[in-house]
Amino acid sequence: MNFSQLDLLRTLQETEYNLSKASDKMHVVQSALSRQLQLLETELGSPLFVRQGKRLLNLTPLGERIMAEVECIHQARKNIKNLADDFRDTRDGTLHIATTHTQAQYLLPTPIQKFRARFPGIRIYMVQSSPDNLVDLLHQHRADIAICTEKLADDDKLVVTPCYEWHHIAIMPNDHPLASGEIDLRRLVGYPILTYSPGYTGRATIDKAFAAQTLQPDIVLAAADSDVIKTYVRLGLGVGIIAGTSFEPGKDSDLIARPLPQMPASLTKIAYLKQLYLPSYCRYFIDELLREAVLMGASKK
Repeated sequence: MNFSQLDLLRTLQETEYNLSKASDKMHVVQSALSRQLQLLETELGSPLFVRQGKRLLNLTPLGERIMAEVECIHQARKNIKNLADDFRDTRDGTLHIATTHTQAQYLLPTPIQKFRARFPGIRIYMVQSSPDNLVDLLHQHRADIAICTEKLADDDKLVVTPCYEWHHIAIMPNDHPLASGEIDLRRLVGYPILTYSPGYTGRATIDKAFAAQTLQPDIVLAAADSDVIKTYVRLGLGVGIIAGTSFEPGKDSDLIARPLPQMPASLTKIAYLKQLYLPSYCRYFIDELLREAVLMGASKK
């Protein structure tokens, strides 16, 4: 048994057990890959994969147990490298950030700018994805840090740190009937609503707030992106419900933002794997995120 064979198992899992894709990813011919898998299974005395002909369909029960150990070994190897880099004060490497569009657009720019000034040799890879997928990216070691509002607190293998609290607001053109007078959820349901897709940027909080008052909003458009919602509000499709942090008074001067006190607060969080050793540059970035979050909160008061 060797590290190459263990890396092969991880690569097969990442490519959904496709030998051809795995061989391309590992830059070896498929026959050599199959041979290494055969040698490993012979050494262990049992198959690791359920097969249909030459196709790998899934892991066997033994394969699942071994894959869990392989993940621990992979994590330990990564931690050892990060420890050594920190000891030598290495100023090159990569920082993989998994987040949603809203956080990438409104929270991350200043921390990333400061990070680049402090660590110019560190490459930054940002993966924008759905909240459901962010946790998977952490477990697959395709991200060092995940930042979003949903899902992160549901995983006991993660260290989760509260980042900042925010509220939803209603937005509409300056001449809209809701631009003046009292505004509440009962008044809102009289108009078409544009807001986030399920699973994004506190959509569950929005749904629960309406349901608590037995109201059924007419959501005519749902999107993952605050800027998309603003665009269609400007076209007169309806009233937008977006994160207050994504409203920019300078750029959005043609729109009115109204607070929604009946809508509970949402909490954006930062998460990483408990077993992950965070390099010093990664800890610095998290600290900058938290500082920026404090400033964002202060600016909204």
